[in-house]
Amino acid sequence: MPRFDDIYAEGFKDTPYWWEGAEPETNLDPLPEHADVVVVGSGYAGLNAATHMARAGRSVVVLDSDRLGSGCSTRSGGMVSSGQKLVVGGAIKGIDPALISRLIGESNESFDYLKTLIETENLDAGLKITGRFFGAHAKGDFETLKNHGALLSEKTGVSVHFLDRDRQREAIGSDYYNGGMLIDDYGGLHPGLYHKALRERAKAAGAILRSHARAGIITDGPNGKKVVPTARGTIHATHVIVATNGYTSADATPELARRLVPVKSYQIATEPLPPDLLAELIPLARMVSDTRRDLIFTRPSPDGTRLIFGSRPGIFEMSERQAAKRLYARMLAIWPQLAGVKLTHSWIGSVAMTVDKLAHIGERDGSHFAVGCNGNGVALMTYLGYQTARKILGEQNMPSAFDRKKFTAVPFYNGKPWFLPVFTGWYRFRDFLDRPGR
Repeated sequence: MPRFDDIYAEGFKDTPYWWEGAEPETNLDPLPEHADVVVVGSGYAGLNAATHMARAGRSVVVLDSDRLGSGCSTRSGGMVSSGQKLVVGGAIKGIDPALISRLIGESNESFDYLKTLIETENLDAGLKITGRFFGAHAKGDFETLKNHGALLSEKTGVSVHFLDRDRQREAIGSDYYNGGMLIDDYGGLHPGLYHKALRERAKAAGAILRSHARAGIITDGPNGKKVVPTARGTIHATHVIVATNGYTSADATPELARRLVPVKSYQIATEPLPPDLLAELIPLARMVSDTRRDLIFTRPSPDGTRLIFGSRPGIFEMSERQAAKRLYARMLAIWPQLAGVKLTHSWIGSVAMTVDKLAHIGERDGSHFAVGCNGNGVALMTYLGYQTARKILGEQNMPSAFDRKKFTAVPFYNGKPWFLPVFTGWYRFRDFLDRPGR
């Protein structure tokens, strides 16, 4: 890999770019001793569950082990879609067709729910539906994308277009890919602003939000109550909702942790770019990803000033500053015209992967849960938090399709993903074989 020793802008930060618009929140006020509902985790799922429960008249406390919003909800790329990963990502293989139809239907509904929520409650989230381009990494991937696009159009109703290599510059200012697929209906938002809006919405509904209150093992107490020990005191609650996703701890919810693999997501942000350069890189401010197993994802910032770029920087985990150099090299492979541009931010988040590549809601470890975004959580976790609250309140006409008893644990795994370097190395090797010399 080339050496990049002068890529850091003055004032370079190892925190998310999104925090410039909305920092995570600290609240060290005392914890109540009792609540109807304790929500562990202050991400999109937890806050939406808390708001719905509070609006139904329940007393609700939301806990986070760090600052409120310091997890992956404000560390993601902020891309939003419907059933793309579900339909073409292999998650529906071997599943009953009737259940497949319901899963796809709810995935589509999650996207509609997100858009409706932001619009009807006037949330400042920076949501824009600009489309998304999927680049064909290897030559054979273009035909694969055609098959995937036909399936997506049939199952989810999205508008799909295909651009061969001669036309791909209509969607991306690069000759790196072998054509690609363009979906008009997808888009992106500002994760930090969206999370801040959800925090304010939850507080307005009457929910109590507390930071730096790491939860421990949940146990049964007297009178059917749950006992939730935390780093700042103990709360007795009627219901507990765990929505910790990629930050699920074996120390607090061991059975849940055995079913979730936290995978690091690394991202960088460039310094402000000339508007004509950014328009050349990604016309019409679309979202971009590709067909690699070890994929990249990239987009313009919502204010149209800089490029956000994400990927796995290597086989092993590394610091934000180390990762920045490797991501910079991957970025330049796609856009050589960015050589010399400096980086202002580099950050890391953890997403939760599951064996079946599906999100899950249900009950385990003495609590309800909504987890398993599989890297596609902005709309889906928003929706599943809401559905978990509706389940507790008895508002559902039928269980969610994501509420299934079967939730497979990872073999020989206790919450520490020792096997990830092996899988990452294998994915990178397969990507290399698929694209020899190009």
